[in-house]
Amino acid sequence: MEPTQAFDPNRTMIAPPAGQPTMAMPAGSMAQPAQSLVAKLTPSRPATMANGPAREQFLLEITSPNNDLPGVASGSVRTPLNLCLVVDRSGSMEGQPLEYAKQACTYVVDMLSPNDILSIVTFEQFVELLMPPQRVTSKDPIKQGISRLTPGNTTNLYDALNMAMQQVISFQEGKRATRVIVLTDGDPTEGIKDFATLVAFAGELKAKGITTTFLGFGGDYNEELLAGMAKRAGGNHYFIPRPELLPEIFRTELEKLFTLTGQNLRLQMKLARWVKLRAATGHNVPPGDREFELTLTDLERGATLQQVFDFEFANHPLGHYRVATGRLLFDDSTTGQPSSMEIDFEMEFTADAARYSAPANPVVTQASDVAAASRAVERTIMGLKTGQITSMGAVAELQKTQALLLQDGRISEAQEVTMALRALQSGDHGTAEKTLMGTVVQLDQGKKQS
Repeated sequence: MEPTQAFDPNRTMIAPPAGQPTMAMPAGSMAQPAQSLVAKLTPSRPATMANGPAREQFLLEITSPNNDLPGVASGSVRTPLNLCLVVDRSGSMEGQPLEYAKQACTYVVDMLSPNDILSIVTFEQFVELLMPPQRVTSKDPIKQGISRLTPGNTTNLYDALNMAMQQVISFQEGKRATRVIVLTDGDPTEGIKDFATLVAFAGELKAKGITTTFLGFGGDYNEELLAGMAKRAGGNHYFIPRPELLPEIFRTELEKLFTLTGQNLRLQMKLARWVKLRAATGHNVPPGDREFELTLTDLERGATLQQVFDFEFANHPLGHYRVATGRLLFDDSTTGQPSSMEIDFEMEFTADAARYSAPANPVVTQASDVAAASRAVERTIMGLKTGQITSMGAVAELQKTQALLLQDGRISEAQEVTMALRALQSGDHGTAEKTLMGTVVQLDQGKKQS
């Protein structure tokens, strides 16, 4: 086996010097079919200091290229879905909220095709399977069933998720995008209500290959709970301040699903004995762990997932070394098959001060700053909640984050920060905090749209 293929980061590298972006290669034969994802690894500097403590960053970019077929209109070929809608119809949804929720669900039905699988779960004190999983071949009966929904009593989120899981599992397959979309407007008040248990259960769904998106509606839901569940479930998190926005949010989520190319991304990492990981975008890796797996978000066409790794090296002699190895595993939605690629983190150790003191690659620095912005936003949220930061102080901090996001081309996240700034300036701290929790989830995912 060639050195670059061995999953052993402690072997000395005899490859050409590192420093240029490295294209990761698929595992196995060079002649295998092209994959839907491409990975590129860029170190912060071409070389770092030998024979002394050093610290460098690597930027891993996983991209799903927007490659439309010749003669085929963009977006004309889409990924079939295995979708479950989970709709809160507790008493607090009575009136306009539930009517808009029904309208949004009807809108989803109209967007689907006979090749899509749809199931619908509703919940209040009791959980009801409104529609078992089936192809969307006859839309009118589905929409009639949705129109008859009425409000109930309390909110049983856990059992609703459990039922949704049972529905989508029976139709999981490689070429079908599996997703659960949950809409709720309040705290769980029935069944299992414990924060840690609910967040852990969201992680269990992800481990079964079920990505879950959480939509928080109105001003009374627990944004920390839904954001925590969205992170563990690998899905998106949206704050919906007004009911008339519901159909648009559903449309946005479905359009992403229609172009999904890579699902259930996992990055298995193994560090050399003399390497420590200080930070990784959106992940809390226990200090000292040398082997671990990072769960990453799904990728649609045209999107790039950026992960920054901050490594610390003990005294190390001159030469080229593999400091870590990675193996990216994912389900390729274009082929319907599981796939993988190997990623080598290589670094040259040198005594040339001019080389190891060179300015860091600005692309890596920019990505690192964006990753750090998530923690800055979290501190702002917590400061507002505890009163340790004033509205004026929060505005000043958020304006810095807004400028950084705009500079990096992250328009969606910058728009959310703008909404939070407007809410703060009008004295609405609750809306600002809920909006910013969605921003934190997106930044921790590291996903960037082209």
